[in-house]
Formats: sequence, structure tokens, C-alpha cells
Amino acid sequence: MSRATLILPGVFIAFAVITWAAPRIEAAHITVKTVHLTEHKISTTTTKSRRSRLQVAVPSAVRFRSIRDRGLLVKVWLNGTGPYTFAIDTGAGITLIGEDTVAAAGLSVRSGQQHLRIGGLSRSSVFSDRETVIDRLALGEPENFLPARNQAAIVSRLPAGIAGILDPTEFYSPLGYSIDMPGSIIEALDPKVDALSTKRQPAGGTVIPWVREPESSRPFVRLGDGRLALVDTGSGFGLAVVDTVTEGRSRRRAEDVRDLGGGIIQSRRVGPSTVSIGSLVLRNVPTDVLSGAEKGAPVILGRDALYPFRITFDPLNRLIEIAPRSEDGG
Repeated sequence: MSRATLILPGVFIAFAVITWAAPRIEAAHITVKTVHLTEHKISTTTTKSRRSRLQVAVPSAVRFRSIRDRGLLVKVWLNGTGPYTFAIDTGAGITLIGEDTVAAAGLSVRSGQQHLRIGGLSRSSVFSDRETVIDRLALGEPENFLPARNQAAIVSRLPAGIAGILDPTEFYSPLGYSIDMPGSIIEALDPKVDALSTKRQPAGGTVIPWVREPESSRPFVRLGDGRLALVDTGSGFGLAVVDTVTEGRSRRRAEDVRDLGGGIIQSRRVGPSTVSIGSLVLRNVPTDVLSGAEKGAPVILGRDALYPFRITFDPLNRLIEIAPRSEDGG
């Protein structure tokens, strides 16, 4: 997900030519300008939840489906109706819901507190000035409630087969969560019980600061070369960088990528990169060079780069853990 107002340091990377084909990706990147959301705890309890010291019902772990052209898909119930298919998107910064889903779920509609520009990596955009309140959002099963009550922006256009885009940071609040990419599981984290710490580095992984923008909780991490990268499960890219010099990088034909705003950019998969994140050194990272992206688009760590790992987000301590999945699934 990219926020158009974000300005990052310049990108300069040398790439080698490879022979595999770049995947076709229909990205659902989101750009949001001036959005202010409020989060409230609810007291719903379930038979499959345990009480934590935060006095918040901890939801059960949920399996998702990873679909290359659509993302991490999960069944969602909204205020007791459903199921609907939502994409789990850590880079969203806001939850989106299609207007058809709003009608099907019988959700109330009200004028938004802000006029939102919602788009993607390209310069094209759609706008939303309507929102709905989701009092109860259940994930995976109709009684597996997430703890927060939140607004969602209503949009007229979403990728085919997707009823909404879920920002898990919003709806798991005040809990954290982990996304086990190879195990296809999203699970709550109680940061008062299982807090991350930079003093406890996982074997073969790293715990690093969760870098945030003003008025946003989107998860950025700082790479070893100083660049900020968005940890983005909504993107099918690997390590994605905006191309500033198109000639001589690769003789492969670029793939067209359509974003949520209806715009098209070009993605060219080039030679794998080596990047470091904290104490973790990632080699042979699938790398995509993007042409035609909006100025200021961030470096992205998408699903192809994140796939081998379990990524844990601790909002209380503002830390992120990237670690290999253990054999027992932990």
C-alpha cells in the first residue's frame, strides 16, 4: 500500500538479468489522504476465546487462503451477516468495504468525516465520502470476534471476488497479531503476555522497530541501507522499488499491473536482491522494478518476499518480528 504524501529516500540498486517470468499481479494498493479513524473495544466474549490481562477477548487463530492475484483471503462476518471474502492487508492503513457488501449486510451509511482519495501506486484514484461502522467483525467463524469496533470507508470498486479489504492492525487493536505465511494462519498476540523485545532475537530472524507515519499505523521497517520498506501482505510483489532508470535493467517485457484506483503501472521482475533487516540478511529476494508509479511510492516488501516467514506485529511496543516458521508451527 502506498500513501501519496509519503516521501522516501532515493532508491539506487543494481540488478542482474534473470530468465523467469514475472507474475501477473492485480494489486489492491491503497492510497489514503487525511483519514482519521477511532477504535473502541467491545466486550464480546466467545467460547473459543481466553481472557487476557488486557481484559479483551482473544480471538482464535484463523486460516486464510493465499491467492496470487487476490492476496490473503479470509471469511468475514459483519454485524452477524456473512460470510464475505475479505483480503488481509497489512499495508492498507484503513479498512475498505464494497457498497454491494454494505447493502447485503444491512449496514448503515453515513457521510465520512473526511473526503478520502483512495488509489494505489499509479496516479489514478477513486474517492469515498461515505463510511459505515462495523460493530462486530468475526474472522473465520461467525462467533470468532475481533476486539475492535471501527469505521470502514465505502468504495464502489474492489478487485473481483473481494467484498472488502481488512486492515488487521485496526480490528485486532489493542491486541497485536501474527501472520504465518507458509502456514496460512493469522493469530492474535496479547502484547501484555507475549510481548516482543529486541533483547530476545529469534533464531534465524529479527525483531525490529515498527516505524510509523504520522496519524497512521501502517507497518514500515528500516532496511540495512537506510530505506524504509512497507510490510505489505496486500501486494503480490517481492521487494518492489520504483524504477528511475529503465534502460539496461532487463530485457524482459514488463507486466501491466492494475491497482485499486483503476490505474496501470508496469512491473518487471529482475535479478534477486540481498537486503538486510535488523540482524536478518535476506538473500535471493524476488525483486520487482515498477515503472509509472506515483512519485514518493515506498519500497514494498510484498508476499513473494515475506512468504518464508511468520511476521508478528506488536502495536503496544511498536515492534515487528520476522522469523522462520518453526517445525511445530510456532
